[in-house]
Amino acid sequence: MKKIFVLTGEPSGDKLAAKVIKSLKKINPNIEYLCVGGENLKSLGLKSIYSLNEITYLGFTKVFLNLFKINKKINQTVKAIINFNPDILFTVDSPDFSLRVAERVKNKNKKIKTIHYVAPQVWVWRESRLKKIKNFIDHFLLLFKFEKKYFDKENIKNDFVGHPLLEEKKINRFDMNKILGSKKTLFSLFCGSRISEINILLPILINFIKLMNDKYNDITYVFHSTKNHYTLIKSLIDSSGLTNCEVITDEQIKSYVLSKSIFAVSKSGTVSLEICNVKIPSIIIYKMSFLNFFIIKLLVKTKYANIINIAANKEIIPELLQSNCNAKNIYKNVNNYLDNPQIIKNQLLKTEEVLKNLKTNKPPSELASLSLNKLLENIVN
Repeated sequence: MKKIFVLTGEPSGDKLAAKVIKSLKKINPNIEYLCVGGENLKSLGLKSIYSLNEITYLGFTKVFLNLFKINKKINQTVKAIINFNPDILFTVDSPDFSLRVAERVKNKNKKIKTIHYVAPQVWVWRESRLKKIKNFIDHFLLLFKFEKKYFDKENIKNDFVGHPLLEEKKINRFDMNKILGSKKTLFSLFCGSRISEINILLPILINFIKLMNDKYNDITYVFHSTKNHYTLIKSLIDSSGLTNCEVITDEQIKSYVLSKSIFAVSKSGTVSLEICNVKIPSIIIYKMSFLNFFIIKLLVKTKYANIINIAANKEIIPELLQSNCNAKNIYKNVNNYLDNPQIIKNQLLKTEEVLKNLKTNKPPSELASLSLNKLLENIVN
């Protein structure tokens, strides 16, 4: 029986990996798995060697301050992979962690094929990384077609498979009265999947809701969370005195709530694709320490933080970053959209045009699983 070790570094990677593995299990049920993953991979029956929370850090300074701890986790992970002796090490996103693990694994056992999903954003910064990475990553699965030219230039094997968050999926209907209480207008909020993101962005969003409550009295604000952070988010909301907020963790319910929302405010990240895919207007927010932001500004070569804006090379979705990321600015932007339906219509039309160029003919998770299975079948033990 062939074996795959799945390595993720944060909840978003766990979610992406689970979509691929779920599809792969249908294509080839005779594979043994071990992983570093979260609740999504766990739901598929994959055992994780430790909790995903142990390696989820935000920003350069956090990584630096936890360098010894992270290095210890890298060594622990490498040892577990070598002992498991998989045919494929399937690393997903989190390049600062997963690629370091992959490099050490490759140095110890060159027979293990290394497949990386969600390529490092070399189109944003540090394109020169590819010259080193190609020494220990055998194959890349790419989310976006425009990435392909960077990997082809370095003669790195790759497949464009698309982004799973852009898959068309059936959204089950739910009785929102039973889940969220009395029927009200829904508004979706995403404050991140990392504790450090939540600690920074949630207080800002709470103050934003207070401003909204002065004008709108019929909105329920729904925070989309992982199970791990439900208690933290709920406790911070409860202590704020707000009574028109809910926290949901169930993936199916989250999808339905998002599809029925009038608007979404989201931290910068891949979730923006999911929001745009269900045709919900939105704005993007993000804030980090001054030092982290200063370092990133020195390194990045794109004007925008959001993938939709990057792909379009213009700001279609407003980005409120750093000092602009505050309750008053969020309220001002959201209020402007809600008061002007034509602005909402324009954003949705423009995002739909961008998404056409990002989508694939088959579901991305299916294409990724087909690539993974083909690579697996070509391995001769």
